[in-house]
Amino acid sequence: MPASDPIKNRQLDELFQAILLLETKEECYRFFEDIFTVSELLAVAQRLEVAKLLSLGKTQKEISQKLGASTATISRVNRALRFGAGGYQQMLLRLEKEFKKVKSKKAWRIADVA
Repeated sequence: MPASDPIKNRQLDELFQAILLLETKEECYRFFEDIFTVSELLAVAQRLEVAKLLSLGKTQKEISQKLGASTATISRVNRALRFGAGGYQQMLLRLEKEFKKVKSKKAWRIADVA
């Protein structure tokens, strides 16, 4: 993200710094439950799952049926995957590496379809 990006500001910098200070999944649950509504948090989690399934080559119809995600959400995530800042791809690759460490052969494979 370029320094001149209009989204960059002190409040977001502080939010991201706070997130980087979280050390455990339990701390994440507590912090995010306090700052998001349950609906907002579930929507964000669903977007990451949509990105994962799109990266695995699933169709909009398959994703909608599996997750109950709207076509608008799927399209938005797809647009971000194709034309965004690369955040989804970076995180999906890191998650894949983490799952490989934990579950070995059961990990989903992003690199194979990217």
